[in-house]
Amino acid sequence: MEVILLEKIANLGNLGDKVTIKSGYGRNYLVPQGKAVAATAKKIAEFEARRAELEKAAAEKLSAAQKLGTELSKLQIVITHKAGDEGRLFGSVGTHNIAEAITAAGIAVGKHQIRLPHGAIRHIGDYPIDINLHSDVVITLSIKVAAEA
Repeated sequence: MEVILLEKIANLGNLGDKVTIKSGYGRNYLVPQGKAVAATAKKIAEFEARRAELEKAAAEKLSAAQKLGTELSKLQIVITHKAGDEGRLFGSVGTHNIAEAITAAGIAVGKHQIRLPHGAIRHIGDYPIDINLHSDVVITLSIKVAAEA
């Protein structure tokens, strides 16, 4: 199936690229999400007419993500959790807990935007996490996991 991308998709292409993908990926994800349209002659003509509008919207999303990234990089996040004597947590700190802590600090972030490179956090300490704000904007934030008093 050939589609025209309406926004940049990681590992696939940029805005306006005509790519060949598997039919299910196009039918079930890209087209319903408004990220792509089928590459028919009529749709290609419509896309070329809207190209400037779509590029402007993509540039606005990128600048908003960069602004949010600068605000996020200033934050100091501390998450308290029950822990044993050796520093091992009872349970773990995952993307949901981190997203709640960042949102409580004043910046709304979804749990799907948080990337934990080594999986869930199970010990107290400082950990670097990646926050994927845009396909071109990934912020590395250091969070501290501390034991509850």
